[in-house]
Amino acid sequence: QVQLVESGGGLVQPGGSLRLSCAASGSLLKINVMGWYRQAPGNQRELVATITSGGNINYADFVKGRFAISRENVKNTVYLQMNSLKPEDTAVYYCHVRGVRRGSPFEFDAWGQGTQVSVSS
Repeated sequence: QVQLVESGGGLVQPGGSLRLSCAASGSLLKINVMGWYRQAPGNQRELVATITSGGNINYADFVKGRFAISRENVKNTVYLQMNSLKPEDTAVYYCHVRGVRRGSPFEFDAWGQGTQVSVSS
């Protein structure tokens, strides 16, 4: 099995910063894509940013220039540095990992438990 442990959420004022972390562990052979999604109350879960094992990055338009995704392949960890936060960034942020387990030829998708990010004065 694969476990994802997220950390770093919290309450911050508009214009502030937070850094989210997500560490993957378990019977991992390879992680292909790591990313962050978010879901605000009443809304569907939406992509925030993804990063591949080769370092290719994709951002949602609404975070370009404010958020930065990075990963440490050795630690199987992905980070999301969030700057210039806005009240509309308030949501539960979920870590997502797509990869291959040891002993299996198929890709898996795993989700973290979610971490609350609240932006309010």
